[in-house]
Amino acid sequence: MDVSKDLIAASATPLILAILRQQDSYGYEIIKHIKEVSNDELIWTEGMLYPVLHRLEKNGLVESYWKKSQAGRRRKYYRLQEAGQLELVRHMEQWELLFSILSTTIKGDGERRAIFDV
Repeated sequence: MDVSKDLIAASATPLILAILRQQDSYGYEIIKHIKEVSNDELIWTEGMLYPVLHRLEKNGLVESYWKKSQAGRRRKYYRLQEAGQLELVRHMEQWELLFSILSTTIKGDGERRAIFDV
């Protein structure tokens, strides 16, 4: 499926924050994780990821640090900050609301439920 760039951009922050809530990670690992959990439907590039990570860091939602990998290479890791956790909760609430509204609108019956409910 070809996901629109607008949806990818809108979901980038909560996706990254959710990944970092699970564990600290570095750029390539984040890209790989998104590719895996989307069954190769979302393919992010470094050019898309790093501006978002830098903005999150500038806004105090994540912090970065350098760490040597098991292979001996230095990698820049990102860690979720408390403000990032709060921002993730805010994004989750907003996405749940939008999903519910979209579901209700698509179903057309005024009852809130999942889009894919039969």
